[in-house]
Amino acid sequence: SGQQSVTGVTSVDDSNSYWRIRGKTATVCERGTPIKCGQPIRLTHVNTGRNLHSHHFTSPLSGNQEVSAFGEEGEGDYLDDWTVLCNGAYWVRDGEVRFKHSSTEVLLSVTGEQYGRPISGQKEVHGMAQPSQNNYWKAMEGIFMKPSELLKAEAHHAEL
Repeated sequence: SGQQSVTGVTSVDDSNSYWRIRGKTATVCERGTPIKCGQPIRLTHVNTGRNLHSHHFTSPLSGNQEVSAFGEEGEGDYLDDWTVLCNGAYWVRDGEVRFKHSSTEVLLSVTGEQYGRPISGQKEVHGMAQPSQNNYWKAMEGIFMKPSELLKAEAHHAEL
């Protein structure tokens, strides 16, 4: 499609692995709000400001559905929306989740296909129609906020 590639790496300290969770297109998700299982969200890449995106294009390596980075400064379109699939009522910090593309219904996945130059060793991220071990995701690091901490901070805030 010509859009920016989304790749997976095994390195745990790669700053290009950070994504911000936001409300689905045209909605606001307040910081610290728990994410419900079944809730649509957007994932915005911290370094580029582009959203995780998918559409009916074939991915270059595996032949599955392409997943790309799209938009500018967090603004894109409805094809940036993903539904969080998890067990229980909310996505919990240590829990595994799946992300289902809200429009095309593929699951965000990574398998073993690796790119060559100039991004050799990086794995293709793509969408797959069937659930498998390749489409479970887990938040490994980042800033996690408890809703009570947010509310407490707002209650004691004083203007300077």
